[in-house]
Amino acid sequence: MKTVAFQGESGAYSEEAIREHFGAKVSTLARQSFEGIFAAVGAGEADLGALPVENSTAGSINRAYDLLLQHDFKVHGEMVLRVRHNLMTVAGGDGEITHVRSHPQALAQCERFLNERGYVAVPWYDTAGAARDLARDPEGGVGVIASALAAEEYGLEIITRDVEDSPDNFTRFFLVGRGEAPRADHSKTSLIFAVPHAPGSLVAALRELSDRDINLTKLESRPRRGRTWEYFFYVDFEGHWEEDRCRDALAGLLNRAAFLKSLGSYPAATPSDDPESDEGQREMLQI
Repeated sequence: MKTVAFQGESGAYSEEAIREHFGAKVSTLARQSFEGIFAAVGAGEADLGALPVENSTAGSINRAYDLLLQHDFKVHGEMVLRVRHNLMTVAGGDGEITHVRSHPQALAQCERFLNERGYVAVPWYDTAGAARDLARDPEGGVGVIASALAAEEYGLEIITRDVEDSPDNFTRFFLVGRGEAPRADHSKTSLIFAVPHAPGSLVAALRELSDRDINLTKLESRPRRGRTWEYFFYVDFEGHWEEDRCRDALAGLLNRAAFLKSLGSYPAATPSDDPESDEGQREMLQI
């Protein structure tokens, strides 16, 4: 049985993603920070860590990418979770809900729902933490926005499901671990690189990929610490580094780059999990 570490309290959306990906028999390990995920994997307390790297509405999670640069773990897979916010309260509680607690980002993603009902939004440090705290210390007129897993974990009653303002709310996770991931038929490769501070250097680097018909699925820059106005580039592309065209592209990129770090090749999310795929889009419409 695999053990997968995640950030947050039990019932967090990260844990929900893990259980959807691996099944109910997976063992999970809650940690208070992203750094704690890496520490748990490094100490052998967890086989893998579930690291959220981007959200379809809020964008990339910069701290996650900074930690991938700092540590020597590899990406072993990716997960895509359709984030479903639920309004819940103490089972059998008396009185109408007037105040709703949750993480500020979750409250922002449910703003229209809250305003239409006149609920007062109360920021909390964590979605699952808000559910746990209400279960431990019940308070009349208080509800929580959190995952269905959190309601199950803490014995809360879901009043309204899917209260998010937009259904197009997905979070992508990397599964990070030691060593290389087993090769899969449908793989992605992730890497970090920097180029010399000279005209055309980035174009020349990316041409090593495009000239070999390699499809980029992500390209993003992050400031390079200690070098003002210079940047690291984070790239995901389709293919495995052991394929001839990918291996040749990486060799060419290495000659162009001032710095290059491979985060590894790993099984890509299945089409039904990936909202960017045609099959994923069809499944979204059926939700």
